[in-house]
Amino acid sequence: MGEMLVCCFVVLLLTGGFLAFFHVPSDGTVSYSGSYEPLRGTPMSDAYASALNIGFDVRGGPLIRRLHHTSSILLVLGTILWALLGRFRYALAALGLGALAALSGYGAVDDLLSGTVLGKVPIPLWYGLHLLTAPALGAVLVVSSRREAARQPRTPGLIALSIGLTVLAVLSF
Repeated sequence: MGEMLVCCFVVLLLTGGFLAFFHVPSDGTVSYSGSYEPLRGTPMSDAYASALNIGFDVRGGPLIRRLHHTSSILLVLGTILWALLGRFRYALAALGLGALAALSGYGAVDDLLSGTVLGKVPIPLWYGLHLLTAPALGAVLVVSSRREAARQPRTPGLIALSIGLTVLAVLSF
């Protein structure tokens, strides 16, 4: 289970790196000028305009954004399953960091938190928190996976199976 969580995290890192090239973590107000006609001219935050830009104007943007979202859901579900298997200490830390990363990710694009109390937090702070939780979550997953593998050594076939199942889960979700 630990290897599958690490694989989901690697997918999150790769897709997040791609999305970071196009995301503008700013709460400055702009008038939307992208290709989505119904919103053209509508005032919105820079962050939300960049999310729309990724969705409508960046080649492969919707696919990468969907993979990022799907991998995060699979990471949370896998962590819950991991806790049910008895790895409470690591699973609770990973679940807490995963929840914080998800919340800060939504805050960074000014998407679902807009208009709420949490929407008053500046977008650059959400983005910074999102970037800080990634290495912490990665460290928890790698350390716990290595300790789990030290107790029960993994075979190359099992590792290949976990990578294959992760790819299958991410692409079919």
